[in-house]
Amino acid sequence: MAEGSTKVVLAALGGNMAIAFTKFIASAFTGSAAMFSEAIHSVVDSGNQVLLLYGIRRARRPPTPQHPFGHGREVYFWSFVVAVLLFGIGAGLSLYDGWHALTHPTPVETPWINFLVLGIATVFEAASWWVALREFRRTQGNQGILSAVHRSKNPSVFVVLFEDTAALIGLLLAGIGLALGEITGDPAWDAWASMAIGFVLAVVAAMLAYESKGLLIGESADRRVVEGIRAIVGEETRVKRPLDVLTMHMGPDDVLLNLSVEFQDSLNAREVEDAVCAMETRIRHRFPQVRRIFVEAESLRARRDREAARPNPEASNPEMPKPEARPG
Repeated sequence: MAEGSTKVVLAALGGNMAIAFTKFIASAFTGSAAMFSEAIHSVVDSGNQVLLLYGIRRARRPPTPQHPFGHGREVYFWSFVVAVLLFGIGAGLSLYDGWHALTHPTPVETPWINFLVLGIATVFEAASWWVALREFRRTQGNQGILSAVHRSKNPSVFVVLFEDTAALIGLLLAGIGLALGEITGDPAWDAWASMAIGFVLAVVAAMLAYESKGLLIGESADRRVVEGIRAIVGEETRVKRPLDVLTMHMGPDDVLLNLSVEFQDSLNAREVEDAVCAMETRIRHRFPQVRRIFVEAESLRARRDREAARPNPEASNPEMPKPEARPG
């Protein structure tokens, strides 16, 4: 998965750097606000891919005493930074440039250069988008795209996919704005296209920030993984029942499992140890992304006693209104 993520980001970086260079040249020759917005968009995307590569590289570092669970979440942090930059720089500058062009309209010169650059950029962006889509489909399964993005734990892939999708939409909007400007002779269409591109970037950035925030705070493993672990524990004859199956992603392919189970009362310490080893072996064989497993042996009585010992918020707050008794 890490190799696929790096390939996707490198493909997007190479395409965006080439596209940004041609867009800036076209914007300088023609004075198009939409083309300038597209150039800014490509520069921001290139910077974002550099940050994603940096995050992927940092996430591969081994655990340290200060970070005993590794650095896998670094990729989540840098994905969130990417979303913030896309919103603040990409969307903000595009909206500002469009507003400035709308209040100070200037005709677009030699428009054929813009259309040529848009065509070339579309080819590069489509190639990068296809690479990201193929990698994303490897884990999509039968889910819809938005549902798969929400369940995905590898932001470097869906960030590039979202950015490239926004770039293709932006190219279409820029082309429409330039074409309408040429047909009507009104340069305001070019300015409106720039503002529309900024709006698209803002929406995509907000979606990326939302998904990255959830991963950064800590998300559980996929429901099918949790249910599979619970089934493995339930099939162990030396276990009465699984009590808690708590998981958290420490990275795209690094899951922490905290397992609380109630063992049979007749087991001795050696038999409990053998049962734990058997469950860990089966879990790791079926779900290799589960890197660390902590098993807590707990009886149901001890669990009830522990829950009963928890402070009662109603008892600690005398001002809290109590429910009124109702006639039976």
